[in-house]
Formats: sequence, C-alpha cells, structure tokens
Amino acid sequence: MRYLVISDIHANLEAYDAVIDTAGTLGWDRVIVLGDLVGYGGDPNAVVERIRDLAPHALIRGNHDKVGSGIETADGFNAVARNAIRWTFDTLTDENRAWLAALPAGPVDVDGAFEICHGTPFDEDAYVFDDLDALRALHAARRPLCLFGHTHVQVGYSLAHNQFAVETNGENRPLDIALRSDTKYLINPGSVGQPRDGDPRAGFGIVDTDRGAVSIHRIPYPIARAQARIVEEGLPEILAERLAVGR
Repeated sequence: MRYLVISDIHANLEAYDAVIDTAGTLGWDRVIVLGDLVGYGGDPNAVVERIRDLAPHALIRGNHDKVGSGIETADGFNAVARNAIRWTFDTLTDENRAWLAALPAGPVDVDGAFEICHGTPFDEDAYVFDDLDALRALHAARRPLCLFGHTHVQVGYSLAHNQFAVETNGENRPLDIALRSDTKYLINPGSVGQPRDGDPRAGFGIVDTDRGAVSIHRIPYPIARAQARIVEEGLPEILAERLAVGR
C-alpha cells in the first residue's frame, strides 16, 4: 500500500495542486492529511473543497483548522496569524466551516500500520522543535512509525536501542528512509503550502508499506501566483513574502 501524506497546506491552492499533480505521477493508493488546511493563504474554500473531493483515507485537524472554524480562539496566535485566521473565518462558507470544525483530533491509527498527529502524539498542538521534543514524542508514539506536521520543517527522527538519530541530514530529495523493524520513527513530510526550513518548494511524503520505506519529496510550484492571491485578498504582505524564502 502506498499512502500519499500531505500536511500544512494553509490555503495555498497553487502548492496543493502542484503536489497532487506530481504525486499522481508517482502513484498512490490512499491519501493521509495531517491538518492545517487553512490559515495564511488566500484560498481557504478552494483548498477545503479540494480535500473534501479527495476523500482522504485519514484526516485530522490542525490548530489553524480549529481557530479558522471557530471552535477555538486565536489568543495563542501572533498578530499576523490572528489577522489571517480572522479573515479565514469570515471567508469560509458556513458548510466548509462546519466541516472543518468536525475534523477529528490526532493521534489517529491508520490501518494498524502507523499513526498520525498534527503536533505530537501526546498533544495535538505541541511542537517538535528539538531533539528533546522528538524523544518525548517517540516515547509517546504507539506505533513504530508516527507522522506529524505543525512545524513546517521536513525532518525525520529515529530511536533504536536507546540510540537517537536524525534521519534527514543532507539536502537530497526525494529521500528514502528505510524502516527497520527494531526502530521507532517520527517523520514530518514537510509543509505543502508554507515551508519554513529554508526551502520554498512544497513538501510531501509517501509511505510505502510493501517496501517498508517513507520517501520525502520537494517540488516547485507557482509561488508568484500564491503570493498574488494573498495580496489580492488584503492579507498581510509578509505572508506573501515569506513564501519565496521558505521561512
């Protein structure tokens, strides 16, 4: 089974379409979405409707989905994020807002093969910023493979016999991570719509359970068009500018 894994689309329709087009050439059987469909970008309704049409095999909410749908406040957001998510709430249709509000929280088990979360297995809104965060998440994970999003950073960690390692050193993409039977893995496929690891290309992953591997990918997309949509909708220009630098 091949699972396409996408996360943190953030209403970036151009990046989403590019990922789906490229993934189609690679082949996948089921799609998994790790949350944050909306926030920051200029096309929240279009992205939600694309995802709904895609009918993911597993889909969980992110923090922007919760605030954008109105089930949580924006108190924890910075000023730019608050501005964007309030616009998102106002722009979403009632139907799309209700659909987002009904998304389940992670972690969620997927076919007994791996688990998914937005932030971490112990807290859907917690961030994995460093090795200690990653170790805590690895120990909390119920499956040997846990996929997460939230940080917008494409990275993988592993833990075997008390030996901790970062699996994604180097810049080669696509990158294959072979899954060993004696090891636990915590892998972030990267952000589709707003990367923050210095690479502005859209990120996604593919889990191949037959091969026992996860591959992480980066692809270009029409950033200028995504930037124009942000500006057209009157959102803070910094949200457009950061797309070009991946920060």
